[in-house]
Amino acid sequence: MDDFSEFKEAVGDVTPLKTEARISLSKQQRDTLAIAQRRQAAITDAKADPNHLSDNHVHMVKPYDIIDYKKDGVQEGVYRKFRLGKYELDARLDLHRKTVQQAREEVYRFIADAMKYDLRTLIILHGKGEKEATPALLKSWTNKWLREFDDVIAFHSAQPQHGGTGAVYVMLRKSERKKQETREKHRIK
Repeated sequence: MDDFSEFKEAVGDVTPLKTEARISLSKQQRDTLAIAQRRQAAITDAKADPNHLSDNHVHMVKPYDIIDYKKDGVQEGVYRKFRLGKYELDARLDLHRKTVQQAREEVYRFIADAMKYDLRTLIILHGKGEKEATPALLKSWTNKWLREFDDVIAFHSAQPQHGGTGAVYVMLRKSERKKQETREKHRIK
């Protein structure tokens, strides 16, 4: 007797299992499913990490470049006084010796805390990075990240006494509570 005959004799009274019809997804359906899964993962990641600051491509600036930004509505006189370092600095963040990822987290937390405590004028020391393998890396990222905050209404490279092009002044939007205090103060007088 050969192997097949032995096999047939051993399983002779066995009936095959009924299988349900399987669904075959077309390439378009598979792609749609993959996109939906990626979208859900992105939403889940956004909920887990409120930090909206980008961590992909950055436009590189040079170590001695002046970085500046001003949203519409900031008065020229206020901006001039701000960029000349004439406002009292409420808080300071030092990014020296930080990785890009650490700096991203620190900048996000720093701005969020400053808004929470109604601080308006800040300074971030990012360094020039002129001796680094990638010059002005943190400076370039700081320049990009600050533009991504709705609450940052202006920034400008610092004056020499505050770090020059290795630091940046940051002006934040006035909180609603502070706006109300100003309104009340000026109505009384």
